[in-house]
Amino acid sequence: MIAIEDLRLAVALSRCESLSAAARVLNVSPPALSMRLRKLETQLGITLANRDARRLSLTADGERFAEESAHLLEQLEALPESFKQHDERLVGTLRLAAPFGYGRQRIAPLLARFAKLHPQLCLHLDLRETPWPDRHDSDAVIHIGSLNDSLWIARPLAHNHRWLCASPAYLEQHGVPSTPDELACHRCICIRENDEDVTLWHLSKGQAKKTLRIEPALLSNDGSVARRWPSRGWASSCARSGTSATPLPAAGW
Repeated sequence: MIAIEDLRLAVALSRCESLSAAARVLNVSPPALSMRLRKLETQLGITLANRDARRLSLTADGERFAEESAHLLEQLEALPESFKQHDERLVGTLRLAAPFGYGRQRIAPLLARFAKLHPQLCLHLDLRETPWPDRHDSDAVIHIGSLNDSLWIARPLAHNHRWLCASPAYLEQHGVPSTPDELACHRCICIRENDEDVTLWHLSKGQAKKTLRIEPALLSNDGSVARRWPSRGWASSCARSGTSATPLPAAGW
């Protein structure tokens, strides 16, 4: 079997004018190099070089073998780097901050699946009331709402749609509002997930849009808590889809 040292020997012979010069390049003695060359020629069954005391010249077979040897050595040297470039494994620690409700319901399940794909990656999920990028203990932050600071690099992940909901028990007791303005007379629930004004509700129906100010009867920074309140008949809320409350009809507008 041809060894890497045989390939380097052939390349050195092609670049040197004598056995002595090739021996210096390979850091071996001329007699050891000459013995190695004879052994390789015997193994291949061909003559690789014509040599005398002063001069060395490769045969046609020797030139072809030296060319192929140089090509193989280049491939071997590039092999480790090629594996580094195509290695998609993630290693290290990733720290992620997210709001309580959205982080618990949406981000935590995604991170669990992501961890299975990258078992060498350690994931930290920090649930906060108002996670902001200016806290440098996180690699990435999930922020709900607009990001006013232009210094941060932001990418939209999903739309956070909300629905105006109330429990059947609440509607039976307090009636169904026929217009958005009547919400001012109802007990409303707000979810505070950032520093935005949560008492200012933006409603839409098709192309129609309505903004109104409400006085919350109940307010929480935890979405799961705010979703339980309407289901118990305590008030109406502007909640995400998937709740057990009844969406309110938008009659009259």
